[in-house]
Amino acid sequence: MANSIVSKNFTALSGLHPNMANLKIIGIVIGKTDVKGFPDRKNIGSERYTFSFTIRDSVTHFVNATSWGNRDYIRSLSDSFRVGECVIIENPLIQRKELERDEKFSPATPSHCKLLLSENHSTVKVCSSYEVDAKLISLIHLPVKESCDYYSLGDIVANGHSLDGRIINVLAAVRSVGEPKYFTTSDRRKGQSWDNESILLAQSWMPRKTVIFASDVRISFDKFRNCMTATVISKTIITTNPDTPEANILLNFIRENKETIPLDDEIDSYLKESINLNSIVDVYTVEQLKVKALKNEGKADPFYGILYAYISTLNIDDETTKVVRNRCSGCGYIVNEASSTCTTCNKDSSGFKSVFLSFDMLIDLTDHTGTLHSCGLTGSVAEETLGCTVNEFLAMTDEQKTTLKWQFLLERSKIYLKFFLSHRARGGLRISVLSCKLADPIEASRNLSGQRNV
Repeated sequence: MANSIVSKNFTALSGLHPNMANLKIIGIVIGKTDVKGFPDRKNIGSERYTFSFTIRDSVTHFVNATSWGNRDYIRSLSDSFRVGECVIIENPLIQRKELERDEKFSPATPSHCKLLLSENHSTVKVCSSYEVDAKLISLIHLPVKESCDYYSLGDIVANGHSLDGRIINVLAAVRSVGEPKYFTTSDRRKGQSWDNESILLAQSWMPRKTVIFASDVRISFDKFRNCMTATVISKTIITTNPDTPEANILLNFIRENKETIPLDDEIDSYLKESINLNSIVDVYTVEQLKVKALKNEGKADPFYGILYAYISTLNIDDETTKVVRNRCSGCGYIVNEASSTCTTCNKDSSGFKSVFLSFDMLIDLTDHTGTLHSCGLTGSVAEETLGCTVNEFLAMTDEQKTTLKWQFLLERSKIYLKFFLSHRARGGLRISVLSCKLADPIEASRNLSGQRNV
């Protein structure tokens, strides 16, 4: 079967030049954008649709392809294949690439040509992986940039604001994969931070078992989270588990250090994206939560719940209490301030990774049935709860911090909690606040009159 495909008369991407006709090209899809619609200037009131993808047929050659047409044709064509699949393209139009214009919003390619697919003349057929040469399939694991051309996460955090807005390459291991998040645009449409193709790819990643090489991602400073973030753009190509020396070293490291690399459960307080709050629906009282925690004692699986309660202890204005701490940019754990080293990532100060400031406090939660002591309120959850960033909090006077504290001590809050085993916590059980916002009185009254729980 493989020989029947390979023996066909395909044109290599390296041999493309403008005005070639009746071509048949085979390649593996290494990148793909979402379908987008634009007003049709020739037909006022109607829209034209487009999407692009990048195919590769050798170590050194890959090229961009774009298709335009009506909505049904473009959506059908886009839905017919995904990143990582091999395709045969027949009768594409070969055009000379305008370097500055074409690579402004598309991946940079070594080819001086691009492909244009039309509904009337071009076809795209998906090949089964059993039909094509294994060498072609293996190209999906080769980055489109030099394997050593990347920033480490430590470099990104250390450079901070100087990288804001820059387009760079990143090599990193996947620690967690969160739920897709959506927002409402100004014209009331549903939007999202990443495109669907990137989300589909990311959902295939296995935490602590996957390494990615992300070429041409935009680095920005997130003022709300007070940290650096990487965003996928139309130029981005992400290579999963790249077959490079640097990636293999990183992959072996995370495999060999599973026990020392923190579990997602222990760092979800500042990686809040890993928790889908909409999936938490069970409402408890403090007393019910304590009973359930006893029943769950010794079980590895966490449990979640909603609590309507008051914050009864919030020592943010006590100089003797540490509210803000340094966390390691490498693993997320709190840095040992006495030795100035991260005991998880580093054995000595010579290997010390950069740090970032993060809220880290313990609060008590009280309702009419009792009190939950020492609940962790940290990271971005704490920022959202208090309504300020770490830097804004540090700039407050003691009086301002006291005023802020009493805004919560006097009001009932709706609190999402996670209970999970942790050898670092007192009693072996950690309680983590996933969200804490002032409760709607009617909603709280309704739920307290008849708790929904398991």
